[in-house]
Amino acid sequence: MKQLFNYILSAVYYLFFGLWLIVFHPIQWLCFNLFGYRAHKKSVDVFNWFLLKTLHILGTKITFENKFADQFQKGKPHIIVSNHQSMNDIPPLIWFLRELHPKFISKKELGKGIPSISYNLRHGGSILIDRKDSRQALTEIKKFTDYLNQTKHAAVIFPEGTRSKTGVPKKFSTNGLLMLFKYCPDAVVVPVSINNSWKLQRFGMFPLDLGVHLKITVQQPIPVKNFDPKELIQKVEQSVTNDLII
Repeated sequence: MKQLFNYILSAVYYLFFGLWLIVFHPIQWLCFNLFGYRAHKKSVDVFNWFLLKTLHILGTKITFENKFADQFQKGKPHIIVSNHQSMNDIPPLIWFLRELHPKFISKKELGKGIPSISYNLRHGGSILIDRKDSRQALTEIKKFTDYLNQTKHAAVIFPEGTRSKTGVPKKFSTNGLLMLFKYCPDAVVVPVSINNSWKLQRFGMFPLDLGVHLKITVQQPIPVKNFDPKELIQKVEQSVTNDLII
């Protein structure tokens, strides 16, 4: 019986998910072209709020815990480092950490063909990298650090490289993190642990599972300048993975 509800409610979920993609694409375009960055960012925040609320169709419970908001430092860029389990990791980071202006390091394939999402990645301050071309990727990340230092916005990076389909974390790749740490020496690292997101897609993209408790926990921020870069990567990885439910 539950499997039947999985199919029915997943279909309803995707109907509304697709609706928000279509509705917010022209809204983003208007905000960006007529009113500039802040209006566009607000439209992206609201778009992701709708995506979060749409998860409730599946009976998803979302818990966001941040005991360290007072340790965010205005006037400095932040580097949000998180494990990665599914596409549903993105809206909570955008909405709940919106004060940091999160921008993503994303694969180039996401930069076209997806209403709203592709537009935001191309125009909202994020970067698109070719994972098969390390030189291009590192060049884009270097440009990204210049942007972060200028705007004091936040980078979001998933150092595992690909999503974990079982919740078991993959070993962090170091190249992107080392670039961010080297060229954003005044940044504050914000480790984030995401639990149970993978369970939504335990059967694949369809059907999605019901009644999942998605938990996002912000760990204690760490100033980049306080540690050697390689030591910092180990510390951040440990901070992220120690709170994961395996």
